[in-house]
Amino acid sequence: FFVALALVASLATAMVYGFGGVMAVNGLLTVGTLLALAALLARLYAPLTALSNVRVDVMTALVSFERVFEVLDLKPLVAEQPDAVDIPDQPVRVEVDHVTFGYPSADEISLASLEGAATGDRRGSGDILHDLTFTVPVGSMVALVGPSGAGKTTITSLVARLYDPTEGVIRVNGVDLRDATLSSLHDRVGVVTQEAHLFHDTIRMNLLYAKPSATDAELEAALRAAQVWRLVESLPEGLDTVVGDRGHRLSGGEKQRFAIARLLLKGPGLVVLDEATAHLDSESEAAVQRALDAALANRTSLVIAHRLSTVRG
Repeated sequence: FFVALALVASLATAMVYGFGGVMAVNGLLTVGTLLALAALLARLYAPLTALSNVRVDVMTALVSFERVFEVLDLKPLVAEQPDAVDIPDQPVRVEVDHVTFGYPSADEISLASLEGAATGDRRGSGDILHDLTFTVPVGSMVALVGPSGAGKTTITSLVARLYDPTEGVIRVNGVDLRDATLSSLHDRVGVVTQEAHLFHDTIRMNLLYAKPSATDAELEAALRAAQVWRLVESLPEGLDTVVGDRGHRLSGGEKQRFAIARLLLKGPGLVVLDEATAHLDSESEAAVQRALDAALANRTSLVIAHRLSTVRG
């Protein structure tokens, strides 16, 4: 089709110059008019080609829309029940009752049409946790220590309800997490991971993300408790300093302390620390440790660490 289109355009141009040239020689047409006709013909070719591409564009758009709607229609694995209840606002107690869990397979969480031919292993992980039972009493600290791949982070993901257990029940203050409202769960549980995420925005907005109604006095108190207020004071724009994408303008220890300040501002009843001091030097770790002392005071906490010294601290 495109070859035919190009051939017609070429023949039409040849005819214009052929017949037009003869007419110009005979004085029936000026050379300027001939050149204008040739130029107009060349301008006509581009829209004709674009029109011929419309069908391809429409078909591409339809396929794209189909895939977008497939993603939008994909049911989330973690959903709030219609009759969900709030977790009581009181000191937090966590019960993990005969929990077995394996990460979902690719077939459960993604669309085959979006993954192409090389889909890899779609079978899932198998069971990571097997019939696990333990209790975190009110106001206590429970430390999970073990080798990589033992399932420590998986437990924290289940307590924060990023996933639901395959078997068994996880309760917070006596409420099965599957029967709890997500908003009340988010209010009760605060998490600090080893890779603290900061948005490409100001320090103020990164803190207000946890508590939009917080005052400047509350922000300052949280930053002081997190051992990072001196840094904020030293910055030319203070709380209105932009931290960069993922906080790239801050060191690892500073990002961790800002994450702890955000946690303190939120004030959850359960604090989950997932290797919060894993990649820090001794000085930064000491500062973060002092910040954690404030974060964990009078709160129930679940702590993951590779080093026993961190847990002892």
